[in-house]
Amino acid sequence: MPTLAELVESGDIERLNDWLNETNTVEIAEELARLDPEQRAVPFRLLPKDEAIEVFEALDPTDQQALLDSLRDERVVQLFEAMDPDDRARLVDEIPAKVARRLLAGLSPWERALTSTLLGYPEDTAGRIMSPEYVSLRAGMSAEQALDKVRRAGRSAETVYALPVTDDQRHLIGAIGLRDVVLADPDQRIGDLMDPDVYSARIDDDQETVARLIGEANLLALPIVDTENRLVGIVTVDDAIEILEEEETEDIARTGGAEPVGRPYFTVSVFRLARTRIVWLFLLIFAASLTVSVLDVFQATLEQVVTLSLFIPLLIGTGGNTGAQSATTVVRALAVGEVRFEDLPRVVFREARVGLMLGLGLGTIAFVAVSLLFDLNMGLVVGLSVATICTYASTVGSLLPILAGRLGLDPAVLSAPSITTIVDASGLVIYFLIAKAVLGI
Repeated sequence: MPTLAELVESGDIERLNDWLNETNTVEIAEELARLDPEQRAVPFRLLPKDEAIEVFEALDPTDQQALLDSLRDERVVQLFEAMDPDDRARLVDEIPAKVARRLLAGLSPWERALTSTLLGYPEDTAGRIMSPEYVSLRAGMSAEQALDKVRRAGRSAETVYALPVTDDQRHLIGAIGLRDVVLADPDQRIGDLMDPDVYSARIDDDQETVARLIGEANLLALPIVDTENRLVGIVTVDDAIEILEEEETEDIARTGGAEPVGRPYFTVSVFRLARTRIVWLFLLIFAASLTVSVLDVFQATLEQVVTLSLFIPLLIGTGGNTGAQSATTVVRALAVGEVRFEDLPRVVFREARVGLMLGLGLGTIAFVAVSLLFDLNMGLVVGLSVATICTYASTVGSLLPILAGRLGLDPAVLSAPSITTIVDASGLVIYFLIAKAVLGI
C-alpha cells in the first residue's frame, strides 16, 4: 500500500481520499508529521471537520505550527477555537508572539479567558498544563442530581469519568468515579459515596511531579487546587503521558551527551542538530585533556615499563562504562522519586559495594589472563587496578547526580559521557600509582 507521501506526490486525490478514510486518526497524524511542511495542507483539507480537529490535536505543537502556516486564516481560526485550552496553551508557546496574539484575539471571549488563565501560570507547572474545563460535584448533591449535572456540562469537559467533589466554597474534599455515581441509588448523597482520601496537586507544582503521581496512583485525572485548596482544574492521564515523554526525552538526550532538540527529528535542521551536540563535545574534549595531563605526569613510568601502555584503553573503558551504568541507574531512580538527597549515604555505599563486586570479578579474570600472557607482577597491577577503578567509578557515578539534584541542576546534566570522562583521568592516576607500588618504579 502506498504511503501518504507517495499519494501526495502522485496528486491522485481519489486514492488519497480512500487512504484517509481507511486510516485511523493517530496514524494519519504520524504520517502528516513525516511530510514536508508544504505537503501537509493537501491531505489535511480533505479530512472532515471533526476528524481534522482530532488529527490536529494529535500532532506535536511544532507540527501544528507548521500546518497552521500552510492553511487559510479562516480554517486556522476554526482549529484554534476547537482545541482544548491546555493544548491551545502549549501551541501558543511554540508559535511566534505576533501570530499568537492574532489567534487569541480571534477566539470567543470564553475560550480566550480560559486560555489566558493557563498562560498566566509559570511554564512547566501544573497550572500551565491543567484543563480548566471539568465537571465537579458538590458533596450535598444526590446521585440523581450529579448525573443531571454530568449530562449538562459533560460535553465540554475534558473528562467525566473521574469527578472531583467540593464543598460549597469549592474546596476539594474528595473524588468519585462516574461508575459509582451511575450505580448508586438516586437518593444517595455524593458525600457518602466519594473517596475522601483524594490525590491532588497545587497549581505551582512541577509538571513532571504531577505526571508521575498520576501514573503511580493509576489516576484518570488529578485535581489541581490553588493555595487555598480550591479546585481550579484537572490534569488528565493523556497529558501526563505527553509530559513524561517530553521529560524522558530530555533525560535521554543529556545522558547521551547532547541537548534535547524539543522537536520531532525530521523537523529539525542539520545545523540545529549539530548545535545541540557541539557544546557538549567541546566540554568533553576539555575534560579529556585531563587524561593527556595525567599521561604527561607519568611519562617516566611509561618509559620504564612500556607494557603499561597496552592496558590503558582496557582500564579507562572499563571504568567509564562502570561509572556510566551507576549514573544511569541513579538518574532514573531520582527521576521517579525512588531516591532522595537524604538517601545519599545509602546509595553511595550500595553502589560502592556493587562496584567492588564487579571489580573483583573482572579483576580476577584480568589477573589470570595478564599473568599468563606477561608475568605475575603485571597481572597483579592490572587486576588490582580493575578492582579499584570499578569501585571508584561506581561510587562517583552514584554521588554526582544526587549532588547535582541538590544544587538545583538536572541530574541528567551529569550524563554518562561526563562521568566517563572524569573517571578516565582519575582512573589513570589510580593505575599508575598501583603500578609504581607493585613494580617498585
